[in-house]
Parts: sequence; structure tokens; C-alpha cells
Amino acid sequence: MSTPFIRNHQYNVIKKQSEFLLKTLRTVADRRVLETVRFRAATIITEAFHYLTEDQQQMLEQISSYETAYDFQRYLDALEPYLESFPLITPKQIQKLFPKNKKLKVPNLSFIDFRYVTYLSWVDISTNKLFIVYPFEGQFIGIEGRITPTNKKGYCLFCNRQHELAFFSVKTKPANSSPDDYYAVGQYICMENHGCNQSITDTRSLEKFILSVRK
Repeated sequence: MSTPFIRNHQYNVIKKQSEFLLKTLRTVADRRVLETVRFRAATIITEAFHYLTEDQQQMLEQISSYETAYDFQRYLDALEPYLESFPLITPKQIQKLFPKNKKLKVPNLSFIDFRYVTYLSWVDISTNKLFIVYPFEGQFIGIEGRITPTNKKGYCLFCNRQHELAFFSVKTKPANSSPDDYYAVGQYICMENHGCNQSITDTRSLEKFILSVRK
């Protein structure tokens, strides 16, 4: 039985390196350049993991031996059983993360393929609020804030791809402050979270932001 060990953002690293290596194979004839790119692709992939068994490392490093689009697609398909899903969460658990929102509209979780989710998010159109749920060190963190479309393209804080952005503003409270003392922290992020989840290759910016605004 396959033991999952690849998180969504790590799988995105693998996909990105597969696409880059295939493009290089199609456009570069110099064998030395190709060998360097093959080695670099395998290195970038393995460095995306904090720990790998010998078998896991060998499985991932197979990318350096492939030649065709068919090879790379088979490689990615073969890794899918090893995808580590977003932790199981229920609507009741989500509601507990946002206790002040008595009429919280939770998305239909049965429609989500959690293998390809790094962070769970949805927008309440009636209030223009974005809700984010993220698993961190064995617990879920929930943050909410106002979401404002910018109608401009730029780089998303979470996935670092150039895409249509929105400004996400979260009210937070400084340490040792009075109950009414709040300030807003804002960042530009993707308008569309599905594409963001498919593109994110590093969780550090996402985690830094979430930890800086959680109450």
C-alpha cells in the first residue's frame, strides 16, 4: 500500500520541473546542457522535502531519465497515490474557527479534491469576505478578511504567479493591546484560489502571513 508523503505544493514543484525539463528537451540539443538541467530538476524536487526515504528519493529522481511528454505524464500519474491529502475537516470544525460568524456559509466539502489543496478558502459574496483555513502543526488556523478585486495583474503572495489579483485585508490585534485596539494587515493574492492551489510551490509566505494575523 502506498504511503502518502507528497504534499500539494511539493507536487506542484514536481509538475513545474517536469514541464521545464520537457521544454528544454524539445528546444536544446547540447547534451551537456541537458544533463545539467536533468540533474538540477531532480535536485530541486528532492530539496522541496525535509525528509525522504531512499526509496522515495529514487522514485522522485526518476524524472532525470525521461524523454517524452508521455514519459513525464506517466511519472506524474504514478506519483498521485503518494499525494498527502489536506487533513480531514468537517463543517462543524470550520464553524468553530470563526465563532463570530453565526451565519457562516461553509463550502460543500464533498466537491473538493483535497489532494490538491494547500489551503482551503472561499468567498462570501454577500459580505465580500474571504475565509482561509490552513493546517499548521497539528491544528487548523482560520483567518478572515475583506477581499477587494484590483482588476490588475501582479504576483500573488501565496503562489508567486502573475495573475489577476485581489487585495486581502485582515484585522488583527497587537499583543497586550486593549480589546478595541485593531489594525489591518493587507496583501495581494490571487482572485481565484483553485489556480493558486495548483501553482503554490512553497508555503513559507502563506504561513508567515497567516501566523502574523491570526488572533
